[in-house]
Amino acid sequence: MLLRLDTASTRPLHEQVAGAIRRAIAEGECGPGDRLPPARDLSRALDVNVNTVLRGLRALRDEGVLEFRRGRGVTVAEGAAGRSALLDRVRALVADAAHLGYSKADVIDMIREIP
Repeated sequence: MLLRLDTASTRPLHEQVAGAIRRAIAEGECGPGDRLPPARDLSRALDVNVNTVLRGLRALRDEGVLEFRRGRGVTVAEGAAGRSALLDRVRALVADAAHLGYSKADVIDMIREIP
């Protein structure tokens, strides 16, 4: 898995780590059930602190993209590619709504109105 971060970006590094892994999954570099390299190896490869990598991995776990299993390490969750793509679309929707003056709560209310 080839991951890159943009150190000149204002986006936090842990979000960039999560985004790079999401992108790798979406592009098929790793699929459901595949193990990710250990966080320590990822931190060396990306030249960032291991805690930064762990924070990105935990965010992906909380989104359901990754699974942490004792003795098996970090693996890509079943259905992760679909969920990751859907989350990207939801983020884009929320950004579009904000551009039009709507809050996340407004978007949620609109979704609830859909039969």
